[in-house]
Amino acid sequence: MTTNKALTDLADAGVSIWLDDLSRERLESGNLADLVETKGVVGVTTNPSIFQAALADGEAYAAQVADLAAADSGVDDAVFAMTTDDVRAACDLFTPLYERTDGVDGRVSIEVDPRLARDTSATVDQAKALHAAVDRPNVLIKIPATVEGLPAITATLAEGISVNVTLIFSLERYRAVMNAFLTGLEQAKEAGRDLSTIHSVASFFVSRVDTEIDKRLDVLGTEEAKALKGKAGIANARLAYQAYEEVFSSARWETLAAAGARPQRPLWASTGVKDPAYTDTMYVTELVAPGTVNTMPEKTLDAVADHGVVTGDSVTDHYGDAAAVLDALEGLGISYSDVVDQLEREGVEKFEKSWAELLDGVTAALERAR
Repeated sequence: MTTNKALTDLADAGVSIWLDDLSRERLESGNLADLVETKGVVGVTTNPSIFQAALADGEAYAAQVADLAAADSGVDDAVFAMTTDDVRAACDLFTPLYERTDGVDGRVSIEVDPRLARDTSATVDQAKALHAAVDRPNVLIKIPATVEGLPAITATLAEGISVNVTLIFSLERYRAVMNAFLTGLEQAKEAGRDLSTIHSVASFFVSRVDTEIDKRLDVLGTEEAKALKGKAGIANARLAYQAYEEVFSSARWETLAAAGARPQRPLWASTGVKDPAYTDTMYVTELVAPGTVNTMPEKTLDAVADHGVVTGDSVTDHYGDAAAVLDALEGLGISYSDVVDQLEREGVEKFEKSWAELLDGVTAALERAR
């Protein structure tokens, strides 16, 4: 494992380091295995945009595309086969770590088709199909935290399938996600399932909050507005952790924990810094708290390894400051609910666009191979 001080300090503080990227080239070149060894990476997240970028560089997939074309596969089946093959291979790479951490880490996520984000039953059906196709205990099925996704999260967990809840932007929705998780575990318990085998993370997005709110602060242009730039994303995430501490110390949770349940860990997503005016490690070093996951693009991981400074818990002493930031934004007329609603809508649309580009690319590759 890594001897890098910042990354070791991060892990020692209770943060699991996951890589927000996966491709066949990473797997076949040994790059992912090297990041596990040298950078302390203990899990991987994917999303439609990541797979679109990976499959756009089609060389690593050429042989499989040829086989799929020869078998006259449709584009949806081809994408399903290629992405589940990559995730299965990554799961196999992480199996020793998964076993060593009793299932907590060594996890690989794969997302349901983003076109299903507003369809509860179709989401559940595809979650089951993905889980069966990957056929590895360390896979996490990603389900978006839309209103329609909440009952799908519950139903999938009730089936004993581990879930990564994605596209969480608001504190209200995060509380609904935790409720969906607890309800799913209660149903699994009622069905006699082993709760200790059901794992979940809740992916709370960070940098996109700053990107949108900073735009609105720039429009205001006052000194008070400028002073709040780059503060909302971290404040929002810190208050999410406060909500997590509250829910996972409740009597409802304690009943499930006594039956073997594992807590749903907060996962900080969208942690690449988009504004060059900000420190490129801020969404990592400012969100250090026990029992969390931080999934990073490789550029951010390298930045933390190179010059990140981790000084232990940087969250739980700052709840008052975080609440003050959100209050100040509301005081300036920036509507929190409007921002988070827009971010969820744009998040789903972005993944749908990436998925459409992925389907177009694979369609063209299949046609060339026929």
